[in-house]
Amino acid sequence: MRIGFGFDSHRFAEGRRLLLGGVELTYDKGLLGHSDADALIHAIVDAIIGALGEGDIGRHFPDTDPHLKGISSLVILKRAAELAVHRGYVVNNVDSTVILEKPRLASFLEEMRRNIAKVLGTEASRVNVKAKTNEKMGFIGRGEGIAAFAVVTLARAGADEVA
Repeated sequence: MRIGFGFDSHRFAEGRRLLLGGVELTYDKGLLGHSDADALIHAIVDAIIGALGEGDIGRHFPDTDPHLKGISSLVILKRAAELAVHRGYVVNNVDSTVILEKPRLASFLEEMRRNIAKVLGTEASRVNVKAKTNEKMGFIGRGEGIAAFAVVTLARAGADEVA
């Protein structure tokens, strides 16, 4: 088994869609980024790549690559999961947290969880998504952006996975 930790943050920007966990949220701002800027997915991808000992998301999906401009982060997640399979692993478990003041995510967490599990080819019970505020502290508390964290375990493909 391998364990990876991922982190991502993005600032809010006018004129952008707000996507988190593959769910488009109604909000007056979106997240600024080269791709669709889904910070939750980016943190999970970073954790998968980290568990493989393969650097980070920027090494595999650089924001200087014009082919990645506007790409869906779910496509990036699929590619990271395929990289794990190519190395002989499957994603066994995901635990993630999004930190933001607004919008509230409680009613979207289950859909995010299902989206992530579907792309990873696993059961939703192996994916957890939480949302927290930053108690009005720092750039997150001022509503300037968000941050996301993820921990991923990888298991050898074909091995009995822990339920």
